Amino acid sequence: MRQKMRLTTKNRWIAAPLAAAAALALTSCSSATSPPAATASGAQSSAASDPALSGTVTVFAAASLQKAFTALGTQFEAAHPGVTVKFSFAGSGTLASQITTGAPADVFAAASPGAMSTVTTAGDNAAAPITFTRNELEIATAPGNPLNITTLADLAKPGVKVSLCAATEPCGAASTAVLQQAGVKVTPVTLEPEDTADVTAIESGQVDASLVYHSDVLGSGGKVTGIPFALAASNILNYPIVLLKNAPDATAAQAFITYILSSAGQSVLTTAGFMAP
Repeated sequence: MRQKMRLTTKNRWIAAPLAAAAALALTSCSSATSPPAATASGAQSSAASDPALSGTVTVFAAASLQKAFTALGTQFEAAHPGVTVKFSFAGSGTLASQITTGAPADVFAAASPGAMSTVTTAGDNAAAPITFTRNELEIATAPGNPLNITTLADLAKPGVKVSLCAATEPCGAASTAVLQQAGVKVTPVTLEPEDTADVTAIESGQVDASLVYHSDVLGSGGKVTGIPFALAASNILNYPIVLLKNAPDATAAQAFITYILSSAGQSVLTTAGFMAP
C-alpha cells in the first residue's frame, strides 16, 4: 500500500541545552515499570484490534529506535488504513525537553527512565510508563576493527579518536558510567547529540571508535564492527513508553502502544537487536 509515514529526525522544537546534563544522570540500571506479563507477552499477535481506528499518531522516539519503529509504524498502518503514524526521532533528552515545553505528541518512547522522568515529573504523561524493551552498549569501530580495539582501555590509547554521546542523553550517561567503572579516562574528539550520530562519525572516518547500542551496530548493516565488553551487562538500559497527556489522538496512540507490547511488536524489536523487557 502507499507509504503514509513521514519521518523527521529533527524539528523546530529541538533546543535542549547541554547544561541539562546533570538532570539526566544515568538511571539505566534502575527499574522502570515493567509491563504486566499478559501484556508484554503479547497475547494479541497483530494490530488488527479495531479496523475502524483512525487519526494521526505522533510518536517522539529515541534515535536508536528509528529503524525498528519505522517498521512497526508501517505494520500498524497496514492493519489500520485509517491511521497515519508520524515519527520524530532524536536524543531522548532532547525529545523530553520538547514535550515539556509544549511540543504536540501522542506517545513518547525514551531510551532510559531518566529521560522519561523529565516528562513524568512535569506531569505530561497520561499513565505510568511501561518498559517495552532494553538495550546494551557496545564498542563500535570501523569495519574489521583496524586498530584492534578489544577493551574499554583501548579507547584511551594515544592516537585513537573517540566520539561519545553528550551527557544529556542516555547513551552519554551510560558511556560515562561504564568508563568510570572501568577506571578509563577517554577524551572524545566530539560529543554527539545521539547514538546514531556516533555511528555516522565512524562511518565517515571522523573517529575510530565510539560507545553505541548493540542495536546501532546491528542496524548499521556492517558499516561498523561491534565489540562487546563485560561491564555492558551490568548497565542495561531500560526503554519506557508512555501515552502523553492531552494526546491529540489518544485512542489510536494507545492502540499503537499496545501493538509495541504485543508479540508481533516485540518480534520486530528483538530482530533489530533489542532485548526483551
